[in-house]
Amino acid sequence: MSCHRIDELLELLEPVWQANQELNLAQMLVKLAGEAGFAGPLEELTDDVLIYHLKMKETGEGKMIPGIAKDYVEDYDWKSAILKARGIDPNE
Repeated sequence: MSCHRIDELLELLEPVWQANQELNLAQMLVKLAGEAGFAGPLEELTDDVLIYHLKMKETGEGKMIPGIAKDYVEDYDWKSAILKARGIDPNE
């Protein structure tokens, strides 16, 4: 795991752990794995599962994934975008 992923995981984990200070690290990982629906052995729990779960934990049901939401454009015109990508201006 690279340093930026460790930093990201710790940043996401901090508020959750502050709310559950009675838990040690292993207990916190078991709790988060259970919340995420991970049923395998703890040693197979990946950082991706933890990061995704912690990012989505506070997002309401039916909300868009934060990483996708920043790129979302409402009522996007795919036909015009494809023509423009091929060098054709659809507005001419």
